[in-house]
Amino acid sequence: MDVTLTTARLVLRQPVMSDAERIARFLDNFAVSGNLSRVPYPYRLADAKGWLRTWRPDTPPGETGFSIQLPGEGLIGHVGFHNDVEGTVIGYWLAQPFWSRGFMSEAVRGALDWYFTATQADVLASGVFHFNKPSLAIQKKMGFTETGLSSRLCLARGEEVRHIDTQLTRTAWAAHR
Repeated sequence: MDVTLTTARLVLRQPVMSDAERIARFLDNFAVSGNLSRVPYPYRLADAKGWLRTWRPDTPPGETGFSIQLPGEGLIGHVGFHNDVEGTVIGYWLAQPFWSRGFMSEAVRGALDWYFTATQADVLASGVFHFNKPSLAIQKKMGFTETGLSSRLCLARGEEVRHIDTQLTRTAWAAHR
């Protein structure tokens, strides 16, 4: 879906090809890509351009993603939805220079508000690699609960990694809000 969201400090907008250089620069950092399952390392400009070519303005809500833009700065990360073995999943990343400033919590909150308004979904899945405590803290802050453990391939690490599975129900999100 071609949607733009505005939060207190951020603009969440559809990814565009002109984002490629910043995406490549920020994801070519193992501290970021090593926390993600579907991102290789090293991450090159060709990877960013290939990924950006997959975006279409007519995607359904469960496959929609948002570039996180900080006005005056540009793209600083991404939050989006995709299909996975658990159904629709939310995933996200933030460039390391912008960590610990509340930007990701703000972006995830905006994306969740939109998702539960745009869909009739009762459950949204997610999760983190066991060592990614900051990302798990964001999920818990949003009302996600742990549902179990699994193993996921981390492309950047080239191995299966223990994964904490989480989910957020529509009811929990409404109560959280």
